[in-house]
Amino acid sequence: EVQLVESGGGLVQPGGSLKLSCAASGFVFESADMGWIRQRPGRGLEWVSAINQWGTSAYYASSVQGRFTTSRDNAKNTLYLEMNDLHFEDTAVYYCAKDKPDMGSWAQARYRGQGTQVTVSS
Repeated sequence: EVQLVESGGGLVQPGGSLKLSCAASGFVFESADMGWIRQRPGRGLEWVSAINQWGTSAYYASSVQGRFTTSRDNAKNTLYLEMNDLHFEDTAVYYCAKDKPDMGSWAQARYRGQGTQVTVSS
């Protein structure tokens, strides 16, 4: 059974930083591309970033490019999202995700965790 468990969310001031983690189990983590998606209040799921199975290539939505960094530790079966210079509009529930449809987006991923809340507020 695929399990994805996010952690590391919390309350942070604008301009602050947080690092999210996603512990993965139930599949061969090192063979899977992984993604981060988020859901802002009152909005649908939105793709944030993705990383290939080896951790050698990462991709970002334009809204987070230059501020967020995705990485992974295949030895620990863990995915990370380091978020810097957080803005009010980054407030959302953040999910890690697996199995993006070939012709779809990460927001339509087959698996995602329960999410972790990130709130940016002064």
